[in-house]
Amino acid sequence: MNRKNVIGLILCLILFVASFALTPSGLAGYWDLAALLVVFSGLGAAVLMAYPVETLRNAFAVARNAYATKQQTPEEVARILLDLSVRSRVDGVLSLERLENLSRDTFLAGAVQCLVDNYKENEIRDLLGAEMHFFALRRQQSERIFQTLARLGPAFGLAGSVIGIIGMIMGINDTAVILQNIPVAFISTLYGVVLGNLVFAPMAENIHHQTRAQLLNQQLIMEGVAAMVREQNPYKLERRLSAFLTPGLRPEQVQALRGIARKHAKRRLDTAESKEDAASLLARAS
Repeated sequence: MNRKNVIGLILCLILFVASFALTPSGLAGYWDLAALLVVFSGLGAAVLMAYPVETLRNAFAVARNAYATKQQTPEEVARILLDLSVRSRVDGVLSLERLENLSRDTFLAGAVQCLVDNYKENEIRDLLGAEMHFFALRRQQSERIFQTLARLGPAFGLAGSVIGIIGMIMGINDTAVILQNIPVAFISTLYGVVLGNLVFAPMAENIHHQTRAQLLNQQLIMEGVAAMVREQNPYKLERRLSAFLTPGLRPEQVQALRGIARKHAKRRLDTAESKEDAASLLARAS
């Protein structure tokens, strides 16, 4: 989650809580332990009946990482691939194996390793396509858990309301009993609705959004590595990768590619032993 989202979220939550504080009863009027226990215990029992504990633990870890990890943009991934393409043409494919910054993205590292190990294009597409498929399935499972929690939250809030109403009916001749059960009857519904729509549903949607963004990056990586297997010219690769970007960002990629090509060509020209080597390097960089 970026800084703008965090700031906006904090402001909205402050206003949301303040709206309760501005009511005549204040915040204290919306606290009821019995209602809270009904909703949370019901949700806990339901998901434990539906999913193994390990699956639930993994789902919450996925949700935490979805908010805590900064996702690379397609523009950044495209620039990395263009850099790898130019580097492989200037220094050779084996030079990609020594790059340390690839370890931060296991999918990219695996794709580059396939390139270094001289896999064929169809083999790379099969391997990476299978990895993408099972990654999407795992994420869908985590997303479904939070969708289930979002759906069940209001239901258990309603269950708390029924419990409160039953308590009111049982104490129909005792005003004190009725007053004790009124908070449970109404506040439990509030808890269920807030948990379902303000907590669990947004978490499920965030996992879905992050999954689609990551799959787009993985598709971009697969296309880029497959093009490098065909020894495609970096400028042709740039045109191919630009299809994944919005039209407004495509001119920037051309300038980025030219800068990358000049950087690697200059680095190798500085270490070239002769003018013939320099001319050869320039030709390979272009």
